[in-house]
Amino acid sequence: MQGLFFETDTGVRYVLRALVLLIGFWTAWRTGKAVAEGWDNYPTVIVYTLLLAIVMRFLHYALFQGPFISPFFYVVDVVLLLVFSTIGFRICRTRQMVNNYYWLYERTSAFSWKKKD
Repeated sequence: MQGLFFETDTGVRYVLRALVLLIGFWTAWRTGKAVAEGWDNYPTVIVYTLLLAIVMRFLHYALFQGPFISPFFYVVDVVLLLVFSTIGFRICRTRQMVNNYYWLYERTSAFSWKKKD
């Protein structure tokens, strides 16, 4: 293992790796957003992100001959994907709370709301 994430690569493989990462991050963001749109709780986001990390591990294994059963890389994938899925969840939930209960809540940031005075 020469690098933290990838072995030595050249050319088109860089583009393919970047594309796989972008698709994974976008899917994680959409996962968090979909859970929020269904009014589910945050633990559902965590469960779906754990499953998505397994899929990402498989893609790295199938496309780039990376290790499939590697606890270290699985944890790295989970942490990165969880960041994006949490962002998608919080942005959507904040928008829902502020728009649906506009007489009760006001937006304080993209990720939070508070009761109106």
